[in-house]
Amino acid sequence: MTSTRVETAAYRQVTAPLLDEFDYRVDQIDGRLPKELRGTLYRIGPGKHQVGRSLLHNVFDGDGMVSQFVLDGSGVRFRNRYVRTRHFEHGRHSDRIRYRGVGDQIPGGPLANIGRPPANVANTNIVNYDGGLLALWEMGNPHRIDPDTLDTLGPTDFGGRLGFLGAFSAHPKWDPVTGDMYNFGLDLLPTPRIRTYRVDRGGRLHRLATIPMLDLPWNHDFALTARYMVFVLDPILPNIAKMALATHSFIDSLDFHRAKGTRFLLVPKNGGRPRVVEHEALLHVHLTNAYDDGEDTVVELVRLDTEWADFRRMTGMVNTTGPQAPQFPDSRLMRYRITKGGTVIEQELTDRSGEFPQYDWRRGTRRHRYSYLAGAGGPAGVFNSLIKVDHDTATVTSCDLGSSSVGEPLFVPRTRDAAEDDGWLLAINHNLTENRSQLLIFDARALDRGPLATAWLDHHIPWGFHGTFTHRLAQPTAPSVR
Repeated sequence: MTSTRVETAAYRQVTAPLLDEFDYRVDQIDGRLPKELRGTLYRIGPGKHQVGRSLLHNVFDGDGMVSQFVLDGSGVRFRNRYVRTRHFEHGRHSDRIRYRGVGDQIPGGPLANIGRPPANVANTNIVNYDGGLLALWEMGNPHRIDPDTLDTLGPTDFGGRLGFLGAFSAHPKWDPVTGDMYNFGLDLLPTPRIRTYRVDRGGRLHRLATIPMLDLPWNHDFALTARYMVFVLDPILPNIAKMALATHSFIDSLDFHRAKGTRFLLVPKNGGRPRVVEHEALLHVHLTNAYDDGEDTVVELVRLDTEWADFRRMTGMVNTTGPQAPQFPDSRLMRYRITKGGTVIEQELTDRSGEFPQYDWRRGTRRHRYSYLAGAGGPAGVFNSLIKVDHDTATVTSCDLGSSSVGEPLFVPRTRDAAEDDGWLLAINHNLTENRSQLLIFDARALDRGPLATAWLDHHIPWGFHGTFTHRLAQPTAPSVR
């Protein structure tokens, strides 16, 4: 078998569906679970790319599946449930593709797709909110999820306070001082704009600034400082003709206009005029953190060293039968300093390719020393290592997981007042040799020594996106909170 065929088979293995929903105590645990590590890890991602027996092909179009890992100090309990969206419920009873996706069209050409926005599949992020959970998908309403049973309680628009399209980004950020959650939504209609929001600790959403932008770019993430919501707006712009006439999918209607450059948009959290600073064109998906440094604003992100067209093509290779397998592009963790005078100073933090950057969330809005990433590589063309970057010493440590597909590493501090990096890294890894997924638990200070504990599931979890951890122990047998 050629190398290309091995990589293609591995990628199909990584994105293969998990059609069943489970609830069981994990039997096989290698190593020793830290007794002090108590709480619940939630992960989310596309669990299946199909409607009945009809296959979907874009990684963003799979039905959202939530995975729950309850760690009680002595063992691990696993449960998974699909988010009961309209798209999911339709797929349970029909083989006909009725809803448009981000990358998948309804069969029948433009007439079947015109005027239809992509369906909300609630597959991108899962976050703690108001005593429960929100399953997020950035072009529509969040879905409320019961934190114990994982039952879907329904979509929410925060009492009608979201914008016209109800868009709520999949990457909210928290102010560690106030506990408030900040987020944004992109509106293409009735006029293009960025809407920004603050959700207080009582769960009430407050509208902040609305920034009209005739050339509104697609944007996935943002960062937060003590003063600003920080956006890095790459020139990924909608082709209005393609989008309006539905001649192409949503993602294929986004074009990269290098000459327009990237704009750093600083939106004051407490009101005031937003600030825009121009820069050469960048391509990125995720930010890490941001902070104020005197009059300067500093933001860190993973810069992708590839063309937009190649990255876009990579997202549409699920359930394909061709010889080509996706290969995650080269990337670099970067720091950008936006000075008071409008100069942007660029600094490379590491040239190790990776994505899904994380850090100690207690350091949000302030400078952090350590970043953690999923490292690119391996037979599946996605990620098969974890990477830690020490920004003070420029030291990079890692753990290679072999023939694997590993997800975003989440940091959990050992105690509430523990030092930065004094805690654990939690990651879900798909061991391709065994075709089973694992919960990996590392001592964050000694990543290169390998996991302290490996909890083996009885099956695999398809490649996913993001997650969260809470010290609250979920009770899966508890009645649903409605």
